[in-house]
Amino acid sequence: MNRVTWAWAARSGLGIQRGSVMLFLPRGRVEAFIAPPGGRGHIPRADSIVSNVTAQPARAYRGPAGPPARGEGEEMELLQSGHGELIQPFDLDEFRQWNREKKLRRLTDKVMTEQEAVRQFVTDGCYIGTELYGTVRCPMSLAREVVRQGKKDLRVCGQGVLELDLWMAAGLVKKLDITYIGLEVYGTSATLRRAVESGQVEKCVEWSNAAITWRMKAAAMGVPFLPARSMLGTDMLEHSAAKVVQDPFTGIKVALLPALILDVALIHVHRADKHGNCQIEGISGFAGEMARACRRLIVSAEEIVPVEEIRKHPDRTIVPYYLVDAVVHAPYGSHPGENAYLYGRDEPGIREWVEMSKTAEGAQAYLQKYVYGVKDHAAYLELIGEKRLRECVELRERRMA
Repeated sequence: MNRVTWAWAARSGLGIQRGSVMLFLPRGRVEAFIAPPGGRGHIPRADSIVSNVTAQPARAYRGPAGPPARGEGEEMELLQSGHGELIQPFDLDEFRQWNREKKLRRLTDKVMTEQEAVRQFVTDGCYIGTELYGTVRCPMSLAREVVRQGKKDLRVCGQGVLELDLWMAAGLVKKLDITYIGLEVYGTSATLRRAVESGQVEKCVEWSNAAITWRMKAAAMGVPFLPARSMLGTDMLEHSAAKVVQDPFTGIKVALLPALILDVALIHVHRADKHGNCQIEGISGFAGEMARACRRLIVSAEEIVPVEEIRKHPDRTIVPYYLVDAVVHAPYGSHPGENAYLYGRDEPGIREWVEMSKTAEGAQAYLQKYVYGVKDHAAYLELIGEKRLRECVELRERRMA
């Protein structure tokens, strides 16, 4: 049966009343004694125990308003279980060992080209995540390089807007572990519909934005799940891999969100130094959580700045160097999306994808023009042209004076 073993109350001296019998849980045993009349709530000393009961597990006393109490060895019954696949089974101890052995603590120069970074760290079949908020700070230059290198059978985690549309149009995606896929104000994605209906995407597991962030946080904390109230009462939970149980402290329902460990993550930031210390302005999304829940992290940055510049405001460093494996210089790295205070959305550029992606042929023509037809991000920016880029800068958000 689907049950979660629960050993919550195995503490010495904890008494639980059941009728006139007080059950005790003195480190590994279930014991009992006959409580005096009116003894409810009385917790006698351990030396007052008069008999041992080992045949029956301790049962919970449920007060009129208090939380449920449970005994050692009791099992907590699952109230609900999502039928979504746990796309990336995890081993927390193995992840800890990976971080100890594979992550460099030395201050080394990690700057490389996008080609080098993707070739070295993105592999066929990997569980890969992109960090973004809609089209804000999406790592588009890295996403286009993944398409150029033809990485296949990707299992994708996170949100999906333009970058995921490109991957699906290129036939790279096999499974989705996702919070959102769409084209925002332009509606649903025709590319997603084709990818799912054709069978290219074999699985699609759904999560809320909060849930997927807390799954990453669980991995960073080294715990197998985090309890939360997100997704409760929604169909989304049915399509996730979450499980619902009764909280032992309050009795309320909570969703258990399993940890999430990525093989590789792509994050675009405002600035980074050569070692990988990264700073973000504006919305930070789940960059901090994703950076701590992945084995390999490729960062693209609008600016590569001196270490001293980072040290002027160390409190703004969201991603520290020891989490980063590659630093890629990518000005306008989110184009045609936006980056807070630097440049706004290239709306004509986004509409071009929206219109062309309505058909499979149109999507391929777009890929040929903007991805396969340019050798790298620098060539892509030349194709876009300085005039359009300047117009994007004029549309940027501005800080209040």
